[in-house]
Amino acid sequence: MPTMRVLQLSAEIFPLLKTGGLADIAGALPAALGAAGCDVRVLLPGFPAIIAGLHDAVPIGQFTMPWGHPVQVLAGNLPAVPDAARQPIHAYVLHAPDLFERPGSPYEDAQRRPYADNHRRFAALGWAAAHLAHGLDATWAPQLVHGHDWHAALALACLRHWPDGRVKRVPCVYTVHNLAYQGLFDARLFGDLGLPAAAYQVDGLEFHGQISFMKAGLFYADKITTVSPTYAREIQTPEQGFGLDGLLRARHGDLSGILNAVDAAVWNPALDPHITKHFDADHLAGKAGCKAALQQECGLKIDKGAPLFTVVSRLTEQKGLNLVLAGIDEILRGGGQLLVLGSGEHALEQAFTEAAHRHDGQVAVRLGYDELFAHRIFSGSDVTLVPSRFEPCGLTQIYGLLYGSLPLVRAVGGLADTVVDADLATLADHTATGIVFASFTEADYRHAVRRALALYRQPRAWARVRQTGMRQDFSWTQAATHYTTIYQALMDP
Repeated sequence: MPTMRVLQLSAEIFPLLKTGGLADIAGALPAALGAAGCDVRVLLPGFPAIIAGLHDAVPIGQFTMPWGHPVQVLAGNLPAVPDAARQPIHAYVLHAPDLFERPGSPYEDAQRRPYADNHRRFAALGWAAAHLAHGLDATWAPQLVHGHDWHAALALACLRHWPDGRVKRVPCVYTVHNLAYQGLFDARLFGDLGLPAAAYQVDGLEFHGQISFMKAGLFYADKITTVSPTYAREIQTPEQGFGLDGLLRARHGDLSGILNAVDAAVWNPALDPHITKHFDADHLAGKAGCKAALQQECGLKIDKGAPLFTVVSRLTEQKGLNLVLAGIDEILRGGGQLLVLGSGEHALEQAFTEAAHRHDGQVAVRLGYDELFAHRIFSGSDVTLVPSRFEPCGLTQIYGLLYGSLPLVRAVGGLADTVVDADLATLADHTATGIVFASFTEADYRHAVRRALALYRQPRAWARVRQTGMRQDFSWTQAATHYTTIYQALMDP
């Protein structure tokens, strides 16, 4: 099979820029696809962290957006993001300081308000992909474009509405990481996008009188993927379709759920340079040292017998954190401790901070996100809490599994696909990997916590469940095979 040239678009990429799981996937998938026989290059916005990570950069062309703004495209290498041969991946980066070099997060200002021109910023990303697909780089052109989440979605509309209808259309794949974040904008901004008027209609970008970047991706993609099989089914329902379930049902034949994987070079407790002691499923002594060090670092009572429950998450209602707050007393009553790392909604930040003040030595909170601290949390904790209202895939529970921190999750999305509940049958046949509950209610969550505490008090059963979880295979090989099969189907005449 000949090598397929694939251009991957995303707004962030690990380890240069990360606000969530999207960056992890964007950073690991190119190497996995390379190992499967693809020639992958990435296209990224020129955020300062990405520009700083781009080496040997040279301009290969530029284009002008409808409002007169020139956007230069740089080509170079990202040494921090290795390819399948552990060499720096090839990258295209938009050099447009007025659009991308700003304080705050990639999407919001310092007051957490979305930038008013986000539509322009990510329209530029879309048109850059279309220009690269049609010869902007004289030395390399993609045979297929793969966009991730709403930031990259307009590229698919730009490709479909490329002004020269005589050229061969480049096929495209679109991956939904979280349907809840859709890239919605006022219809009056449509003129900034550079698309023909025909694109703003029900069969296009129009969504209840607004512009929807997400809908552009779903409508114009040749194939749609999302990040777990269960989520692929859920987003076709009114409950989790966010108004797009009808379109997704209409396109169900083009929709696939491919479970996210993790980079074993980054997430491996036997090799992880960021944790106190190394360990694996067969040699777990080091985990106790990681737990004691984590308790000390966070101001928790150093107690090897206290089950340590942890949250590593955006602090949003979607993640079920109101359940965690309501159930703190359940954890403490069972002799446990709670550690929270994350940032997000102010009310949740404040509530967890106040809980830490009330329960000094038993509850600890660190606001913000610290990647290296997250590694230490997974290595030292006993239970990873992910009681989400909805969860496309989730990587947190996978990190917990690999590091011997039993996931306590709700049976939704990728959580249902990755964690096997510890009940009498699964404990007996050694397939259990965590604690799973069904209903998004405080009562069900509290019962799940009590089940985790009861299992913890049975050391032999706990050890079996932990070992089973640590031995799960979440490598990229299988996922890459699924993606390349989809690519090949689009490439074949």
